[in-house]
Amino acid sequence: MTGFDEYMRQGEPHKREKGYAWQTAIGLQAVDGLRPSDYLLETARKDIEGEITIDEAEQLIKSYYQSKESRSSEDVENHEADMASTNIRRLLTEKTFAFTLVGLTSIHRRIFKGIFKFAGRIRDYNITKKEWVLRGDTVLYVSAQDISKAIEYDLEQERRFDYSQIDRNGLVGHIAQFVSGLWQIHPFAEGNTRTIAVFTILYLRSLGFDVTNDLFANHSWYFRNALVRANYQNIRKGIMRNPEYLERFFRNLLLGETNELRNRWMVVNAPEELAVERGRQPDCRTSTEQPTEQVTEQVTEQVRALLLALSDERLSLRELMEKVGLKHRPTFLANYVAPAFKIGCLRLLYPDHPNHPRQKYLLTAKGLAVYSAIKKG
Repeated sequence: MTGFDEYMRQGEPHKREKGYAWQTAIGLQAVDGLRPSDYLLETARKDIEGEITIDEAEQLIKSYYQSKESRSSEDVENHEADMASTNIRRLLTEKTFAFTLVGLTSIHRRIFKGIFKFAGRIRDYNITKKEWVLRGDTVLYVSAQDISKAIEYDLEQERRFDYSQIDRNGLVGHIAQFVSGLWQIHPFAEGNTRTIAVFTILYLRSLGFDVTNDLFANHSWYFRNALVRANYQNIRKGIMRNPEYLERFFRNLLLGETNELRNRWMVVNAPEELAVERGRQPDCRTSTEQPTEQVTEQVTEQVRALLLALSDERLSLRELMEKVGLKHRPTFLANYVAPAFKIGCLRLLYPDHPNHPRQKYLLTAKGLAVYSAIKKG
């Protein structure tokens, strides 16, 4: 993903540690659809090689963006990804950790300093977020006035927990419950998943676990979607909170298992084809779903190419065009994007704000089912 694998395989501990830190830091940006710049990757490699210090790396990144006379939306995204990655790299190689409310807010402040004006501040208003795996619905987050008390309560309960009384399966279930509960509080306006991920890594290390692998780096979006599913229920639709996806992640992380981690398996109200693929019944089947076979017949070669390129990722228009191999925007919009929207296979990450600077394209549940059928056929 980042080209740092060589450092993880070699025997020099200081390079391996920094390589893991950079890979994880960069991978975590995917939870918000962000990617680092080539300049950041080059700078990270210099840091790993020992050519520069982390302080010098941070200053180089700051100077790089300060030198730009004007910034495009891509520059804005890259700036956030680059600065947050650099800050997380620093945090992950420090040998300090505070299992407190102040410690959690400090992690947020340090990750997003120079990026968000509210870095380190607990939100003072209530929020909702439309989720792809919930098909536009939202998890219910803790009320702003109760955030501090909720965090302090969860941390105190965790301090009192006796790990000597549980087996391996109980360990995974408990960690998943604790982390998902802390995430559901959603204490900050933005950057919650990245903050909770870093907090979780540092906490698990404080418990003696070696979590220097590529799970957070390569499956950060899965981690976020799994947190969403662990905290969402809609009894009227027959959908209950489901921690199994998050537990799969932690079983791989803590027990060294190799469970498949696929985002599309977590989609609620999924078409039957996706439920069959993941080996279980769908959470709920709507009577208005169009049969996948009928939709597949409507798929042009252009839409087929778009679906295969997008898969279960979240990509900007530019990134999607690059994967398909086109450079002419009007042609791509007319022949690929519009038909995919027409048959209900494509959606926007921010549907209420088409010109959002972080706009991404995703497959709908129907689109994922058609994608799966295409891959099998």
